[in-house]
Amino acid sequence: MARSDLLGRLADLSEDAIQRLSDAPGADRVLGAMNAMRDRMDELQKRVRGLEQLEQRLTALERKVDKLGKPSASSTPSPSSGAKTTSTKSPGAKKS
Repeated sequence: MARSDLLGRLADLSEDAIQRLSDAPGADRVLGAMNAMRDRMDELQKRVRGLEQLEQRLTALERKVDKLGKPSASSTPSPSSGAKTTSTKSPGAKKS
């Protein structure tokens, strides 16, 4: 029973403290600012969750682009496959 008395007293004291705070000048402005901050934090958390999803999608797309950007062995001609590289000199150039 001592425990419930202690909890009861603690509840009464906290109610008194809240009542005194609400009677203080400017308390309504502080409470309004705290509520607005809570709403902003909720909105920020939602946006951050959305950013995490976008980052995952971006990572997946980057992997796909890397796969598409890498030439495969069958699609690129090798230098020994008959493709000749020739160097051209200008007709007016003299050899010394």
